[in-house]
Amino acid sequence: MGVPDGVLLKPGALTEEEWVLMKKHPRFAYDLLYPIRHLRQALDIPYCHHEKWDGTGYPRGLKGEQIPLPARIFAIVDVWDALRSDRPYRAAWTEEKVRDHITGLSGTHFDPQVVDVFMKMPNEINAKQ
Repeated sequence: MGVPDGVLLKPGALTEEEWVLMKKHPRFAYDLLYPIRHLRQALDIPYCHHEKWDGTGYPRGLKGEQIPLPARIFAIVDVWDALRSDRPYRAAWTEEKVRDHITGLSGTHFDPQVVDVFMKMPNEINAKQ
């Protein structure tokens, strides 16, 4: 939301200035969606999905259960989708690698209880059969 394609689709590492711009997208989303009255109850998702369980996330540096539950859930789904998809700067990861990555971030990046529930969900291979 609000981040130019030149930054979103960049094949290499982002500069410091590009990261500053990228970290503004939760606020851009909030400002864009707030006027739509029926979406207000869901604004925590776009606004808080980059907050981290350990408090090192953005835009507000929320920690633990300060982060709304829908945003904690969506944070995992967002990372799952991003890593399972090809990007200009890297190929999609395998499901096993993504599961290991998310599990490894339990308790720092992600809510451990949400990770536990997410990991109990059927994997993509079983879901396709």
